[in-house]
Amino acid sequence: MSITITFRDPHGNPVETTAAPGNNLLRVGQAAGLPLEGTCEGQMACSTCHVIVAAEWFDRLPPASEEEEDMLDFAAGARRTSRLSCQIDLTAEMDGLSVSVPAESNDLRRM
Repeated sequence: MSITITFRDPHGNPVETTAAPGNNLLRVGQAAGLPLEGTCEGQMACSTCHVIVAAEWFDRLPPASEEEEDMLDFAAGARRTSRLSCQIDLTAEMDGLSVSVPAESNDLRRM
C-alpha cells in the first residue's frame, strides 16, 4: 500500500509523491527533490526540515512534542500549523496529506 502526499515547493508549485506507511515525511520530501535539509537527521537539534501543514490536516496529525515546539521557535517563516517533517512518521490515515515548504527555506546541501 502507498499513500499520496502533496508538497508545495517554496514557489508554491505542487509536487505529488507517494510513500509507504512507516516512512518519514522528511525522507519522502528529500527524495522528491524538495529543499528540506534535515541537518540534524531527525534528532530535533535544528529546524531545517520545517514544513507548513495544510490547515485541514494539522489537527489530524499526532501533536508536536514540547521539544519539537521549542525547535519550531527557530524556524524561518513558522506559522500556527508548522511542524518538523522529521517528526512526522506516515500512516495509512495520512493518505492525501498536504504540506508546504516555506519560501524562506534554504538547503545548504545544494549550494
